[in-house]
Amino acid sequence: MFNKVLIANRGEIALRILRACKELGIATVAVHSTADSEAMHVRLADESVCIGPPPSRDSYLNIHEILAACEITGADAIHPGYGFLSENAKFAEILEAHGITFIGPSAEHIRIMGDKIEAKNTAKRLGIPVVPGSDGAITDDVTAKRVAAEIGYPVLIKAASGGGGRGMKVARDEASISEALSTARSEAGAAFGDDSVYIEKYLTLPRHIEIQVLGDGKGGGVHLGERDCSLQRRHQKVWEEANSPALNAAEREKIGMICANAIAGLGYSGAGTIEFLYENGEFYFIEMNTRLQVEHPVTEMITGIDLVNEQIRVASGAGLSMKQADIAFTGHAIECRINAEHPSTFVPSPGRIAYYHPPGGLGVRVDSGVYQGYSIPPNYDSLIGKLIVHGRSRVECLMRLRRALDEFVVDGIETTLPLFRNLVSNPDIQDGNYNIHWLEHYLANAG
Repeated sequence: MFNKVLIANRGEIALRILRACKELGIATVAVHSTADSEAMHVRLADESVCIGPPPSRDSYLNIHEILAACEITGADAIHPGYGFLSENAKFAEILEAHGITFIGPSAEHIRIMGDKIEAKNTAKRLGIPVVPGSDGAITDDVTAKRVAAEIGYPVLIKAASGGGGRGMKVARDEASISEALSTARSEAGAAFGDDSVYIEKYLTLPRHIEIQVLGDGKGGGVHLGERDCSLQRRHQKVWEEANSPALNAAEREKIGMICANAIAGLGYSGAGTIEFLYENGEFYFIEMNTRLQVEHPVTEMITGIDLVNEQIRVASGAGLSMKQADIAFTGHAIECRINAEHPSTFVPSPGRIAYYHPPGGLGVRVDSGVYQGYSIPPNYDSLIGKLIVHGRSRVECLMRLRRALDEFVVDGIETTLPLFRNLVSNPDIQDGNYNIHWLEHYLANAG
C-alpha cells in the first residue's frame, strides 16, 4: 500500500479522496491554488502545498508544480479525481517516468478512450454494441453526406476529442449537413486543439445509461450495475440514479457482463465508466470515461463498495477486493448536483456562504467541501456539493430526497436547490418517465 498520496484536485472530490485515504491509513497531501487556501480538504490533509495562482492552467493543470509538490512531500502516488489531469495520458506517463504511481488506468488506455473514434473501434472489437456511424474522421462534405445517407437522418456530428457538448451538432437532412460539419469542426478545434469529428446516428428520445466497471489490470474485471444520467442540461448531468427506472434485471445483467468482460479483455486497471444511449431496448456505446465519475456515490450506495478504496487497492497492486458474485444491488439511490448557480437562469453565483445546514438522517449523504463562512471562488466549476439519498425502493428514495432537499439550507449565494425541489415533485420524474431531452424541454416551458 502507498505511504503518502497527493490529491491533484480540489473541492468535494478532493475531500472524498482524502477520506478514503485516511480510512486506509495513508498520509495525504493537498495541493491548492491561492484561491483555495481555506478549502476544507486543505485544512484536513496531513500536508498542503500551494501550487500557483487561481487560473487552473497555472495551478491544477500545472504538471511541473504538482511534480515538485510530490518531491517536496515524498508522495509516492497521485490521485487525480475527475476533471483537470484525470484523463491526461501525458501526465500519467510523466508520473511513471518519475517513479510516482498514477491512481488510474494506463496512459495507453487513457489515450485510446480519449479519442472518440479509437474508443468506438475498440468497443466494437471488445463486443460492446455501438451507435451506427463513420469508422473514422470526416473532413469533407461529400463523405459526410455519403455516410449520413447510409446511416439515415438525423445524424450527430461529434468531436473526436473532448466532450461536454462542445463540437457537437445535429444535421436533420442533407441541406443542413455542410453547415453542421463546418461548425462542429470549428468548435472542436477551438475547444480541444483537434478539429477531428465523426458522424453517428442521432437517436431521438434515448436515455443516458452508464455502466460502472472495475478492472484489476491483470485480466480481471467486474461491473457494479448501471446509473441513469438522462436528466441533463446542455449535455451536463444534473440528476443521476441507480438503478435505472428503464431497465429490468435481465437487461442490467446482460449489458453489465458485456462491459465486465470487455474491461477484462482490455486488461484495464482501476475504475471506469462505459456510457451508452439506450432506446427501444437497445444499448449504443458513446464513450468511456477512464476515471472516477462525479456520480459515483449512487453506485456506492446501492453496492456498499467504496470505489476510491478500490482504485487505490488496484493501483497499489493489491487487486480488487471482490468478485462479480460478491456484488449485490440493494435499494435505490439518487444524486442531485448542487451548483452555485441561479436555479432558473443558471448564472454562476460565487461568494460567501452566510449559513450552511446540510440534511442528515438515515440514507442521506452529502459530499461537499463547503462550510459556513467559506467563500466560493469564481475561478472554477460551480459544483459545490452532491446530495445522495438511498432508500429500499425508488418510491422511498424519492420521499427521502424530498425531505432532505427541504432540510438543505445554503444562504448567501444562489444555488440550484429550488430546481431539485421542483423536480422531485414532478409526475414524470416520479414515474421515471424521462429521456436526455426532458430537462431542456421542462426548463424551456418553465421559463
